[in-house]
Amino acid sequence: MGKSLTHIDAEGTARMVDVGAKTETQRLAVASGRITMTADALAAIRAGNAPKGDVLGTARIAGIMAAKKTGDLIPMCHPLAIDAVNVDFAFEEAAIRATATASLTGKTGVEMEAITAVSMALVTIYDMAKALDKGMVIGEIRLIEKRGGKSGHWKAD
Repeated sequence: MGKSLTHIDAEGTARMVDVGAKTETQRLAVASGRITMTADALAAIRAGNAPKGDVLGTARIAGIMAAKKTGDLIPMCHPLAIDAVNVDFAFEEAAIRATATASLTGKTGVEMEAITAVSMALVTIYDMAKALDKGMVIGEIRLIEKRGGKSGHWKAD
C-alpha cells in the first residue's frame, strides 16, 4: 500500500495539512513547461514584434505574480511568504520553454508556487500571441527539482 493522502482526513474529508510543528528549512522548487507554436509566432516573439508588445517580459511578471497568489488559487495550499521567484524562457524548435524557480525558508515546500508560475507564464504567452497563432499548445508542465523539508532533495529523471 502507498503513502496516505495528507490532504484527506480519516473520514475522507478534504483538509489543510497542519504544518505548525514542522521545522523551518531552506526550500526550493523548479518547474518547467512549454508552449508550441508556429514559426511565424515564434519569430515575432523572439524579435519583440508581437501585436500586444513584450510577450516574455509580461509573461515573466505574470508568473511571479501567480506564484505569490498560489495559496489563493489552490484550495489546500498554504499562503507562503516567498523569498524569491524567477521565471526564465528558452527558445526551442517550434516552442518556448518556461522554467520557474521558487524559494523560501519555511515549514512547507514551494512546489506548487513554481508549477503555478510556469503555468501562468505559459498562459500569458498564449494570451499575448494568440493573434499570431490560436493553435498554440501548452504542455509538459512538471516539477523538475525540489530541495528541503523532510523528504530532502528530489530531481526528475
